[in-house]
Order: sequence, then structure tokens, then C-alpha cells
Amino acid sequence: MDELGSRAFVAARAMVGARFRAQGRDPALGVDCVGLVWAAYAAAGCVLRAPCDYPLRGWSRGRIVAALEAAGFRAAVDTREGDVALMALPAGQFHLGLIGVGRMVHAHAGLRRVVETPLVAAGAMQVWRLVDGPPRCA
Repeated sequence: MDELGSRAFVAARAMVGARFRAQGRDPALGVDCVGLVWAAYAAAGCVLRAPCDYPLRGWSRGRIVAALEAAGFRAAVDTREGDVALMALPAGQFHLGLIGVGRMVHAHAGLRRVVETPLVAAGAMQVWRLVDGPPRCA
């Protein structure tokens, strides 16, 4: 899975600068934080079961966790390239990003584009890793 995660992170980095678009999953048209993760894994050769009709704000942690688990992600205690960061933001908003070595790529709604930033381990961040299980990848 590490090789797949590395390919997904490289794919996410290639999306830096793509425009932000709520519910977007195509980097040519725009992506949100969920779309970025799913598009990066698809570009790496792994098409995941994607959530649909989720709000930009007000999506409960339980629904986000269920969507990650349905796609094959499991909570992790360490970080590896290609892991997903689930962050709790103010006002009950949650955000996803793809983790690299000391870096994170995410779709920034305020900046209206995909950005790469230093990875700052925060108490409000939980790490999710795609694990082996039923075939999900192309």
C-alpha cells in the first residue's frame, strides 16, 4: 500500500493550483478536499467508493468516518505518504488532505485552489490509511 500512497501523493501534488469547486472531483474543473483525495487515488490507479451529496459545512464526523471506511481507509497511529489527514476546523467544519513527508496537499476553500503546505501535527488531526481488504483498486 505504501507505493500506492506515494503515487497518490505525487498525483495530489500535480493538482496544486487547480481551482476549488465544492463537490468537484475532476482537477481540470476543480476539486474540494474530498474530491482531491479521491482524484489523487484514482490517478494512482485506485478508484475508491466515493461519498456523494455531502455539504461543505455541517457534515458530521460520523458521516466522514463512514465514508473513509467505506472507501477502505482505517485510522492509523503514525503517518505515511499517501495517508489522509482528517482535521476538525472551527465552526464544526471538517477538512481532508493528503499527507506527504512533512507536507500536506489540500483543497483550500478560502484560497479557492489546491495548495501544498507544511504538515503541522495538531491534536485535531486524525490520520487515515488505505488498507488491504476487498478489491477496490483498478
